[in-house]
Amino acid sequence: MPTPLHPVAAIALRTGALALAVWAVRRGLDRGRTDQRAEDALDDLDDGLALHRPVDRDGQTNAGARFRRRLTWQGGGVEVDASMLARVRIRKL
Repeated sequence: MPTPLHPVAAIALRTGALALAVWAVRRGLDRGRTDQRAEDALDDLDDGLALHRPVDRDGQTNAGARFRRRLTWQGGGVEVDASMLARVRIRKL
């Protein structure tokens, strides 16, 4: 008895489309680098969200955020540490 190809073809098309999308995104990304100064700055952030505007820099706003949580369950757990630094500078041309 022959096997119907419809279910297998649908899964193959979805998997192929996902693989193509991942390949396209991966190809467009730079390799990046690790800067120890940036790592230290992220480690020094306090928990929560902070926003400030330096008085010596016109039109600039700086933001920092840190989220640290421990998630435990029976048999293990993980620690989540997410940090972000941002700078927005708007100048007239």
